[in-house]
Amino acid sequence: MERIFTLKHQDRNGKARTGVLSLPHGEVDTPVFMPVGTAGTVKAMYHKTVADIGYNLILGNTYHLYLRPGTDVLSLFDGLHAFSNWGRNILTDSGGFQIFSLSKLRKIYEDGIKFQSHIDGSRHVFTPEKVVDIQQCIGSDIAMCLDICSAPGIDKKKTMKAMDLTHAWAERCINRRDSLLEETGRAFRGNLFGICQGGFYEDLRIQSAKTISQMDFPGIAIGGLSVGESKEEFKHFLAVAADACTHEKPRYVMGIGTVDYILEAVENGIDMFDCVLATREARHGTVFTDDGMLNLSRAFNEKNSGPISEGCTCTACTHYSRAYMRHMFKAGEIYGAMLASEHNLTYLYNFMLRIRQSIEEDRFESFKNEYMARFYANGGLCKN
Repeated sequence: MERIFTLKHQDRNGKARTGVLSLPHGEVDTPVFMPVGTAGTVKAMYHKTVADIGYNLILGNTYHLYLRPGTDVLSLFDGLHAFSNWGRNILTDSGGFQIFSLSKLRKIYEDGIKFQSHIDGSRHVFTPEKVVDIQQCIGSDIAMCLDICSAPGIDKKKTMKAMDLTHAWAERCINRRDSLLEETGRAFRGNLFGICQGGFYEDLRIQSAKTISQMDFPGIAIGGLSVGESKEEFKHFLAVAADACTHEKPRYVMGIGTVDYILEAVENGIDMFDCVLATREARHGTVFTDDGMLNLSRAFNEKNSGPISEGCTCTACTHYSRAYMRHMFKAGEIYGAMLASEHNLTYLYNFMLRIRQSIEEDRFESFKNEYMARFYANGGLCKN
């Protein structure tokens, strides 16, 4: 198994750490936030703008790309990089979470998952092997195994069954990855990550984290978090799973994008995370600032000639006022969503730079405390 993670520095006062991921389309500094480009595009953003901000790893989704445009189209372009003209790294979720959310349209059985398309109702089957094949077609730099996510409130017996099936599917994913060269003449192009589950039971979380850690994966994802549980449950089970995972491999928590959850993950030694929140909130006129989330449509922005955030290098902050931004959203102009999306992704990119610097200087804990005190001084809302 090829190692793709190099540890640079661990804060001497805790578990927060910096490192480098070595991927087929370039190196990635960690901890890293990944913008979500579900269908091959980060919504309301030019690819060039995403790259110019500094991002070199974005997330796509196997389920959505499989349904549309489909593997036949992607194969014509030899994958998503050429099809979408994105020359940097791509991580793809296996689609397991999306199918998990389609509870009325899917059925899980030992060999895989049967589901109906949310687009046209057509019927499909995902097996562990098929998900590897689809991600090979996509050309994913990091690909995820098919897993089963357990929602809060599921009893232990059902959670254990889902976990055991996730482990069995992980072995099948590895076998398919390793057989591709012989069977197709082309080795797997990316790096296959395993996903540990275990729901909201400590012993199962620990068992799953240790089981996946011992398998032949260059990286590990902690799944089944931020799926509706309380914040305290999230914090507790994140810490339990992170402690049980090997520290030799990069660790990834899927679907977290609020500043408090990001900081909590970094504090537990997590290296990677993604979320749609930044761009989704931006399209509705809500943006990140150090003083909390700012709703640009609020009346107090109507005559404000200042930027969203002083010192921010995004187009909105360097060229336009809050008053103009408010006008864009009140008028329903697409440009407002584009500008706000760029701001939020710029903010989070610089937020990660600040986090990495604080770790390198062994002051992550003080950075976290000072940042949180300011951000949540008014309940997490910027009011001026």
